[in-house]
Parts: sequence; structure tokens; C-alpha cells
Amino acid sequence: MSEPLKGLLVVAIEQAVAAPLCTARLADAGARVIKIERPEGDFARGYDTAAKGDSSYFAWLNQGKESVTLNYREPDGSALLEALIAKADVLVQNMAPGALERAGFGSEELRQKHPRLITCDISGYGESEALAAMKAYDLLVQAESGLVSISGGPNEIGRIGVSVCDIGAGMTAHSAILEALIQRSITGEGACIGTSLFEVASEWMAVPLIHAEYGKGAPKRVGLNHPSIAPYGAYTTNDGNETLISIQNEREWNVLCDAVLGVADIAIDPRFASNNDRVKNRDALNAIILYVTQTMSSQTFRKKLADAGIAYGAVNSVDDLSDHKALRRRNIENSTGQTLTLPAPPVRWTVQPRSSAGPVPKIGEHTDAIRKEFIG
Repeated sequence: MSEPLKGLLVVAIEQAVAAPLCTARLADAGARVIKIERPEGDFARGYDTAAKGDSSYFAWLNQGKESVTLNYREPDGSALLEALIAKADVLVQNMAPGALERAGFGSEELRQKHPRLITCDISGYGESEALAAMKAYDLLVQAESGLVSISGGPNEIGRIGVSVCDIGAGMTAHSAILEALIQRSITGEGACIGTSLFEVASEWMAVPLIHAEYGKGAPKRVGLNHPSIAPYGAYTTNDGNETLISIQNEREWNVLCDAVLGVADIAIDPRFASNNDRVKNRDALNAIILYVTQTMSSQTFRKKLADAGIAYGAVNSVDDLSDHKALRRRNIENSTGQTLTLPAPPVRWTVQPRSSAGPVPKIGEHTDAIRKEFIG
């Protein structure tokens, strides 16, 4: 089985989503991940009970980890954490800014003690002293970064439907840790890495920010339409279903008009002569397309699009996702021993498929065994 990180020890002082996603990916690759929790547990354990009694978030992000409960502010807990870090390859943490430093476990201090250690700090707002004390959760950062201002329909602002800032920070931290591991394999030296939810969200907002600062203003909320490409949006057919289509160039625009819509004349309409013209006259364009699509079923419309080589996608529900032909799954065991079938990790190793993840740990399930292993 392919486990490229087998033999690496990761200590994760983590909660919620961002850091647990990062370390979940490391665990998937074979690393041993020891999760440090408060005696009451990671608060994400209590988000819901949808995963057959476990929180959906916790079951998703903590498969195969070992759980240790300790209070690192007390001598007994501090000694155990120090013993774990002394043997660790990677330390990942997303506690409140300054919390670990005050307890003597700040990244810079640890790197001096353990030169090969890779530390990764995930925060809400990075190094900004002005915002260091500001609590940061996903939806708050979506709002602070301006992401929600360009999301939703024309008359209603909207949250992105998943914890995208948390997920992005976890993905970013994971890739940075892999870079640091490569560097250490060359130089022998560890690294101190930091990222934040806000830095990830603001970097992803580069295109809207460029438009705001150098163009004609930030994109407006346009619902299921692309703000700067047309036609690139959802169209309703006579069965009430919506289908997204995406036109990327003039060749595809002409094919859409002729082979799919059967109204070749609009391809030479001056209002729609270029993408910029089509965006400018989007309302008129959409009215013409809808007039045609509402005369056919979604099945007919999608077959025409497929035959013409036009990119399209169904506007599916979550229930539709359950039966999607592209959805890969894997079975996991939750903390009460029940089986759940979840989406598989998105990276496929086709030659050497990896083994299934281990179970979701109970709170502090491995504390005694790990204390004996690392302290005696």
C-alpha cells in the first residue's frame, strides 16, 4: 500500500476544521497523528450528531487519529506534550493566538529546542497585531474578506455553502508542510510555517480585488451566472430543472447558437458580438436563451449540449450528489463503532491504492497508552 508519510509523527493541537483537515490529509498519507484535545474534547465534536451520533465535521476530519486529552498549562500535561513534541516531525496548531507561546510551546522556542521540527500555526488573521485578539470562524472570515459581498443573488448576499475559508486554510497548511518536509530532506532543517483563514480568503479574492482597484469596480452578485463571461450560467427547461452552460470562446458561442439553440442569427447580433458585449447585454441574452430552453426538457437540452461539445452541468441537490456517477466513497468507523460511507479523499493513487482510514477516536481514547509510550 502507498503510504508516503509512514513513519512520520505529527502532533496536532487542533480544533474545529482548518487544522484537523490538514492533519487528516497527513494521516491519509500514512503519518501517525496524535490529536491533543481539552478534557472536554474538540468542540467540533458537539457541532451536530448527524454521523450516527458523531458530529459530521468530526467524523469527516479525524479518521485514523489518536486522541490524547491534557491541559498543557498544568505540569503533568505540559510534560506529556513536551515528550511528544521532542519526538515529533511536525507540530500543527490552531489555538487562539498566543495561547501556546504563553504556555512555553511557541513555534520559535520549539524550533530552537528541536531544529528538525516543522511547526505550522494556523490563525484567523495572520501576523496582524491589530487583529490578533479577534476571534475568527469561517463565516466571519467570509464576511471580513469580502467573499460574501460577491456571493449570492442580485438582491441577497449569501454565505458560501461549505466552510470554504477553513477548508482552504487546511489545504494551504498541508501543502506548505509537504514543502517543508522536502526541504528538510535536503537540508536537515525544519521550518516554521504560518497561514491564516483571512490570508487564504484574500488571496482567493485576487480577481475581484483587481477589478475593484484597477478595473471598473468589483463584480456584482449575479447568482448562477459568471460575472465576466457570458453565456455562463443556469437556464431552466420545461421540466423545471436548471442546467449550467459555459461558453469559453467565440467558436463555442457560434456552435451553441446554431447546433443547440437553433437560432444562428443571434451569433451575429451586434449586441452579442464578443464576450464583453454579451456580458454588457446579459439580460437580453439570457431572455433569448431561456425562450428556447423552456421549450425542451432538461434531458433534450443536455443531449444537445453534449452532442455539440458544449460544457454543461446539472444544478444538483445534495441528494443528487449521493447517486452521482463521479462520487467515490470509502467506509469509516465512527467513535461508537458504527460504519459510515463518506466521500473518499480527492487524491487517487492508481498504482498502489491506500488502505482505509482508521476509526474516529473517542475523547482521550489513547491518553494512557501514549503517556506510557512517551513518558513511561
